[in-house]
Amino acid sequence: MVSFENPILPGFYPDPSICRVGEDYYLVNSSFEFFPGVPLWHSRDLLHWEQLGHVLTRPSQDPLEGCRASGGIFAPTIRHHNGRFYMVTTNVSAGGNFFVWADDIRGPWSEPITIKQGGIDPSFFWDDDGTVYFQSTFGDINGQCIGQCVVDLETGEMLTETRPIWHGTGGKCPEGPHMYKINGKYYLMIAEGGTEYGHMETIARSDSPWGPFESCPRNPILSHRDINPRTGIPQGLGHADLVEDQNGQWWIVFHGIRPSQFMLHHMGRETMIAPVDWDKDGWPVVNGGKPIENPMTVPTPPNYQEKPVDNKAWKDCFQGPELDRRWAYLRNPVLENYSLGNGLTLRGAAVTLDDCASPTFVGVRQGEFCSQVEVSLTVDQLAEGARLGLSVFHVPQHHYDLFVTRREGQLCAVLRRRVVDMVVESAPVALPEGQPIQLRIDSARLGYTFYAGAAGQPLAQVGTGCTQLLSTEVTICTFTGCFYGMFAEGASQGTFQEFTFTPLPEEA
Repeated sequence: MVSFENPILPGFYPDPSICRVGEDYYLVNSSFEFFPGVPLWHSRDLLHWEQLGHVLTRPSQDPLEGCRASGGIFAPTIRHHNGRFYMVTTNVSAGGNFFVWADDIRGPWSEPITIKQGGIDPSFFWDDDGTVYFQSTFGDINGQCIGQCVVDLETGEMLTETRPIWHGTGGKCPEGPHMYKINGKYYLMIAEGGTEYGHMETIARSDSPWGPFESCPRNPILSHRDINPRTGIPQGLGHADLVEDQNGQWWIVFHGIRPSQFMLHHMGRETMIAPVDWDKDGWPVVNGGKPIENPMTVPTPPNYQEKPVDNKAWKDCFQGPELDRRWAYLRNPVLENYSLGNGLTLRGAAVTLDDCASPTFVGVRQGEFCSQVEVSLTVDQLAEGARLGLSVFHVPQHHYDLFVTRREGQLCAVLRRRVVDMVVESAPVALPEGQPIQLRIDSARLGYTFYAGAAGQPLAQVGTGCTQLLSTEVTICTFTGCFYGMFAEGASQGTFQEFTFTPLPEEA
């Protein structure tokens, strides 16, 4: 037995899907309006993961122009069949359901192949005879359900009409279907209850992929809907996928949220994992029927090796030809506004972080309540009112921006807090000309503190902002989480160097 802590992927990494190929495991997540699309991960032991990159790396695969907040790419599924990888997903803002394929997990991945069945959260299932079944959400006279058709993987053509196969157990929003054939039975696992505090995972089985499906008598098999959020236990558990390791042990990956305080969370839905056993009647039992708590003690997975404790600190000096895989743009980037060399140079544009467009912005997901991010900035060009800075970004209507600007010709730092239609700016803090500027954000469970000053000198506190107003529950039903991002707006150009992320101990 080994102990570990959930989440295995901290920060905004929701809707996990997993597959195993030999001794290797691959996992993908939703990406919504952020680009590149569909983060792609690899592991040998299910508990330690390395990001390989992304599946959707070209705008032709992931068009996001004008994509609304929490639009774009929903709920991917990854599968491997006959030596080929398949990733199927939905672009709710452009084109609907589609899949891409690759013979090498690292790509290149194909151009999208459209499947005309509507709905979201698509998945593939291959039966023993080679028939490829496609599931997604569907609607009939009885409401939302899971629909299914047979497809041709060469063309994406639907070979049958869509038929409803299961309406779930009565929870709202039955979605996230995955089908498995286990011991001759067809199991259909779905999410219900909405991806909120009533989220849950349910399962049913049948002798046919078309049903009728018998519901597990213990449904939901995974949920914390009846556990008080004040306990500190993860909430909103659901949208799961099953995998069997090479030793015959089953596992379930799913997402959950870590509230900052009662009924509020701001880091998004995060990927978690738990062991699965099967009872005498052939139904899955997640984590021995116990809640998902930390630390988790689980059967030792294959290839597990004790590793030094990862303090999760990292630094990026922007010296390579490409950005680190952690970074993401807002929608499809205008690439001429970004250049790498001796640092990362950003050039401002007319669009800003307030716009549903492609501002000059590149960010990493916030994955710890308590941390410090810091970056050095050299101002190359900065007109009156233009901005270069560091943001805690959730959506265009909710973000806190620490930026360098000019006010009446004076170089200064300002904190701007945007919450819905309210904008509050701090008093400007004067900065010296011709010197690198240091920007820093210290985060805690309930708030952020922002600092600026000349590099190598004591920094001045510019202002503070509470996490509450960047929480999902305060926004318009977002599916994403907070990012730390560098940005440029207006007639500006700046070179960012030595971005550092350092976890901090949480205060008692």
